[in-house]
Amino acid sequence: MQMTLNVQAAEDKRFKMANRDKAKELEEEIYDKVVDLTEYAKQQRWWNRLFGKNSGPVAEKYSVATQIAIGGVSGWCAGYLFQKVGKVAATSVGGGLLLLQIANNSGYIQVDWKRVEKDVNKAKKQLKKGTNQAGPELNTFMEKTQVFVKKNIVVTSGFIGGFLLGLAS
Repeated sequence: MQMTLNVQAAEDKRFKMANRDKAKELEEEIYDKVVDLTEYAKQQRWWNRLFGKNSGPVAEKYSVATQIAIGGVSGWCAGYLFQKVGKVAATSVGGGLLLLQIANNSGYIQVDWKRVEKDVNKAKKQLKKGTNQAGPELNTFMEKTQVFVKKNIVVTSGFIGGFLLGLAS
């Protein structure tokens, strides 16, 4: 009886060790397949067409997880600051308009509303004329932005996600 328990325990131990070895082999195989998949994706035409042949200097220096972390943290900081500055700006503009209205109703200032309306209509017409064409500065800025985003797609996506989280917090 004692001998069968010892044999059973030894078999269980061998079985567990074999399972650990199989799990380790499976983990290494999955890692190799992921590495192969990333290399395969870089060689595909659609990948090169979408992101360019070289995915940029940041992608060569840091791992994907590091790039996402850097982008996410910087995006969160930018979003948080944008939210706080936006609140201050909205409060300032709203408070200024409120003070102007109070001063107008109290008689401290007189606003010529017909002149304001005329100036606003004139500005609308000028804006409508210029909306058909964008300035060359804007076009070059957009091209540079597209090149940057394509070269640093992982950092950019992390930044966007972090920015949205920063706005929400």
